[in-house]
Amino acid sequence: MKLIIAYVQPHKLQDVKQALYRKEVFKMSVTNALGCGEQKGYHESYRGVDFEVNLLKKVRIEIAVNEAFVEKTVEAIIEGARTGNIGDGKIFILDLSECVRIRTGDRGSDAIG
Repeated sequence: MKLIIAYVQPHKLQDVKQALYRKEVFKMSVTNALGCGEQKGYHESYRGVDFEVNLLKKVRIEIAVNEAFVEKTVEAIIEGARTGNIGDGKIFILDLSECVRIRTGDRGSDAIG
C-alpha cells in the first residue's frame, strides 16, 4: 500500500481528476495549500506598499492505493497537471503501513478498495 501526495496548480485540478478517472482511480482527498519552490513568488503593490508574495496557491491531492495502482496513478497525475512550466508541482510516494475502513473494520488492502 502506498500514499501518493501530489501538489498541483489549482487550475489543473479538474484535468488531474479526469485523468485519474480514466485510469479508474476514483478515491482521493483534496485540500488547498500554500507553498513555494522554484517559482519563488512575485512582487505586488498594495496602497503604494511593495511586498513579496512567496507562498503561492496550490492544491494537495492525497490518494491511498494498492501496489497495482501506483504507476497508473502517478501517470494520471502527470498527464493532468503537466504544462511544461515551472510550478507544475511535485508527487511524493510514501509507504502506507496500515489502513482501516471505519464502516466495516476492514484492514490493509481490503480497506483501501
